Amino acid sequence: MRGMTFNAEIERRVMRFNTLDNWLSWQETLHPRAVELGLARVRAVLRQLQPESPSYLVITVGGTNGKGSCVALLEAILRAAGYRVGAYSSPHLLRYNERIRIDGREADDLAICQAFARIDDARNDCSLTYFEFGTLAALELFHKAEVDIAILEVGLGGRLDAVNILDADAALVVSVAIDHVDWLGPDRESIAYEKAGIYRPGRPAICADPDPPARLLNYAARLGADLRLVGRDYQFTRTGETWRWWDRQVQFDDLPPPALTGAHQLGNAAAVLATLVSLQGRIPVRPDAIRIGLAAVRLAGRFQVFSGSVEWILDVAHNPHAAKRLASHLRERACDRQTLAVVGLLADKDANGIIQAMTDVVDHWYPTTLGGLRGRTGAELAALLQPLNDRVTISDEVLAACRSAQAAANPGDRIVVFGSFHTVAPALAAQPWNSPIDPFMLEGGLTHG
Repeated sequence: MRGMTFNAEIERRVMRFNTLDNWLSWQETLHPRAVELGLARVRAVLRQLQPESPSYLVITVGGTNGKGSCVALLEAILRAAGYRVGAYSSPHLLRYNERIRIDGREADDLAICQAFARIDDARNDCSLTYFEFGTLAALELFHKAEVDIAILEVGLGGRLDAVNILDADAALVVSVAIDHVDWLGPDRESIAYEKAGIYRPGRPAICADPDPPARLLNYAARLGADLRLVGRDYQFTRTGETWRWWDRQVQFDDLPPPALTGAHQLGNAAAVLATLVSLQGRIPVRPDAIRIGLAAVRLAGRFQVFSGSVEWILDVAHNPHAAKRLASHLRERACDRQTLAVVGLLADKDANGIIQAMTDVVDHWYPTTLGGLRGRTGAELAALLQPLNDRVTISDEVLAACRSAQAAANPGDRIVVFGSFHTVAPALAAQPWNSPIDPFMLEGGLTHG
């Protein structure tokens, strides 16, 4: 548990801090920039920690949207196949420990702190970002646990992201859409080039985007990667309640749909199967393991539904592409009455694009403030919403917005909480759908217009 004090001898000899919270707070201020893309620093520290190449097989997953779902699907199927699996993903919703999993279990505080201590000792005077520390800690713990396979989710971009210090045995780019333009470029072509940076010569390179940008295709060709495209090299289709996947050599029939909500998850599952088939000679996976994994997969905050007289839906959609997908799912899912939306967005997100994608499926908006250096206020969101919809209630905190929506909702309505991990996490932690209305929480709400 956070806050616990570990063995005093370990603290004195190898630990700068004795709690995970203290380590993380320090890491947030260690490097002069919160994000600094580049591999030189983190690669140099990894060489000190692990001079030899990893003994485990590496699958790297990148893309604008869908990365987390594909990591979860890969993890579930490979574990069902009997492999010892390490999975690294970000960001987390409730606990930092969610980022590092071994055999489906989150790494505990002590293990992460000890990994941080080893990294701190190995880095000498080299400054690392918060994400770089976490990536190295995951690799340390995977090495110590002697995993068979490590699944690594790209944090930002791909080419210069910290996980790219390892050469992927297979790399999957799930989708290419506009996001993080300050870091990756203003258009899909520029962004695709950064995403394709996780591909390696002669190794499987899967792209699940049905409209792959030319720069991704050209990069893979120049590199000599074994590029596999959806619709060309592998295909899938629904067959009633099941679905079918095939390429030129392999076919899987009567597959159960993935246990993740949303029609797009079938495309994610198909990309995962393409990745696994590309490695079949090295990590064989039986059809029964695929079926078990598809049925067992779970992932919080991705169109996560909580049923009741008022239905709650949580989705971390934080760019226009994801918001369009969320809107499509809401149209497909019947609602007897109104849709109330609690939305909080970071300042570097395309708020106009996200709002435009959702405007025709939302009846009343509850914009809320997200704090921190990248935060955006509820009032700023309300100013963008006012020309579209005069039914807007501003709050200065996520739970206040949830309570305001809950107080206004009638049986048959639904409340959608979306826009960021920072929006979904407080709602998921508090679970307002299980608690009565607290009038004090409503004081943060202010009707606008």
